[in-house]
Amino acid sequence: MDAARGLRAVDAAGPLGAADAAVPAARGDTAPARGPATAASPRGPRLRLPALPRRWWRPAGASLLSAVGYVLTHAQLGATAGAVGSGLLLAAAVLAGWPIALQAARALAVRVVGIDLLVTVAATGAALIGELWEAAAVTTLFAVGKALESATLDRTRGALRDLVAAAPDVAVVVRDGRQVEVPAREVAPGETVVVRHGEKVPVDGDVVAGFGAVDEASITGESVPAEKAGGDRVFAGTLAVSGLLRVRATGVGADTTLARIVHRVEEAQDAKGRTQRFMDAFGRWYTPAVIGLAAVAAAVTRDVELALTLLVIGCPGALVISVPVSIVAGIGRAARDGVLVKGGETLEALARVDAVALDKTGTLTRGRPRVVAVEPLPGVSPADLLGYAALAEAGSSHPLARPVIEAAEEAGVGPGDAAVEAETVPGKGVVARLAGTEVVVGSARYAAEVAAGAAGMDRAVAAADGLAAAGRTPLVVLVDGRPLGVIGVADEPRHGAADAVAELERLGVGEVAMLTGDAEPVARAVGRQVGVRSVHAGLLPEDKLALVHSLRERRRGVAMVGDGVNDAPALAVADVGVAMGAAGSAVAVETADVALMSDDLRKLPHAIRLARRTAANLRQNVAFAVATVALLLAGVIAGGVTMSLGMLVHEASVLLVVLNGMRLLRPLRPARVGTV
Repeated sequence: MDAARGLRAVDAAGPLGAADAAVPAARGDTAPARGPATAASPRGPRLRLPALPRRWWRPAGASLLSAVGYVLTHAQLGATAGAVGSGLLLAAAVLAGWPIALQAARALAVRVVGIDLLVTVAATGAALIGELWEAAAVTTLFAVGKALESATLDRTRGALRDLVAAAPDVAVVVRDGRQVEVPAREVAPGETVVVRHGEKVPVDGDVVAGFGAVDEASITGESVPAEKAGGDRVFAGTLAVSGLLRVRATGVGADTTLARIVHRVEEAQDAKGRTQRFMDAFGRWYTPAVIGLAAVAAAVTRDVELALTLLVIGCPGALVISVPVSIVAGIGRAARDGVLVKGGETLEALARVDAVALDKTGTLTRGRPRVVAVEPLPGVSPADLLGYAALAEAGSSHPLARPVIEAAEEAGVGPGDAAVEAETVPGKGVVARLAGTEVVVGSARYAAEVAAGAAGMDRAVAAADGLAAAGRTPLVVLVDGRPLGVIGVADEPRHGAADAVAELERLGVGEVAMLTGDAEPVARAVGRQVGVRSVHAGLLPEDKLALVHSLRERRRGVAMVGDGVNDAPALAVADVGVAMGAAGSAVAVETADVALMSDDLRKLPHAIRLARRTAANLRQNVAFAVATVALLLAGVIAGGVTMSLGMLVHEASVLLVVLNGMRLLRPLRPARVGTV
């Protein structure tokens, strides 16, 4: 699904309640106007009134008819004026009430009894007993409320619109040595796109030439432009604020990161959380209960108007809209801030998080380790040690493989295109075979298991322990069971990681733990640098899974932050799985419960704060809606609330609930620890 189509789908469905969303809505009267409201006259200029969106024509017309009708029927201007006024009131009721009745009929066709049915029955009954003013007032106020709700909710979808608007329509492509302007969707993968200062990047791709700064706020939520040069990735919808870039396209159209984000936000807005599912179930018995209450009241009191008023007052409009408006606004705000949330259920789960488990490599650290020590055993040259290690790591996808290969290439002993048969041992190391020679590169513990009792093994373990104590990850190299030496690899803590940990603790997260397969001395050193006190080292994937299970037994909600691949079991069992640096990663965007689009870990406490803010807003809306309905019903029974007054209060409550939900669209104030 492309971005524009996704937006149209969200706008058509709308984040409304169970009764309204169960059937296709008759929204012809609420769609925004397309094109000019008035055509130019061939006779010359004419006075033009401000264009009125189509959603307002029906409620505006019904309001005018109701006002004139009320004056004519109550101003004692004679029988003729009264008859005209009654006709206008009836016309207002029909004009405003026809879409309501149509929606009620469509809902009944799929066995859904909703708010529209309550209003239709009440207005029809009022008209039949001669209370035309009440019939007109009820339908007109309901129509006005719907238009206000539609207009206001448009703002809660603003994040998705902003994302769609970020996608450029054209691209400048180099073809046959010439720069040609083509529609962005027609760019083929592998083509070179030219992006100048002030232009939006039309594709996902890699910079092949040039230098410049790119504003990536639409993707990552980061306000500071990122410097880009050869080899760096850029994303569709971002803005080149300086320089000139030539970009080789890797993702176009629906395959761009931006399109995936739009699709994900669209799905998230439709996904229902626990509270929303409860409200849906509540609506299925509440509406029939109100109809039953009105029927009993009519049978006992013989007061048809009282029964009709109960139907109107009992409409849980504010209650129905209270949950979706908060959820949609919260998800929209998160998307603007570079945080993708899977849906309402994930948002609610994130609000309950009081324990966070963090992977080390790529999460707390930069994930760009480098070789900082090469310690061969006597009789072994550093070049041989690096060369054998690089041969083994050439077939590995482990994060530590790349720095070993790069160090070997710098020393002139890179693996080249050697045909190596390699097998990864999760959490331990890699075993490679080449021309009858077996090379093992792994942790000191694993090397000691493989080469127990081998000559020089004690010295290799001691060297590994020394490197680990200095905060470096030791890799012991074995060739045919004989230790050659130890390579030390270091990975710097990620910028902002310490601030993120401090902010999590300030938010009341009771336990922040590091889960890593690295040696304990290395893990402890990183933990001290970033402020994590609970460090669990030397873990296999199944150990991480067990620890997350243990956290869930002790804590209300557990979030696991990792790369989404090596930590997949732990991510899956956690209450909330969080992927770091998901920009450009289709797997992370599609599978993670929460995807932090940038590599800034401070986005995590920001997301938790936003989730808690959303949960509080949701509770406020539900409490206000329930209190409003209860007070109105009590007022009807006590005899102090009329049908029209009740409907006015009802629609006002709907608007207030929507406006309260919209407060979530405001940016969060910066946290006191760091800048989140």
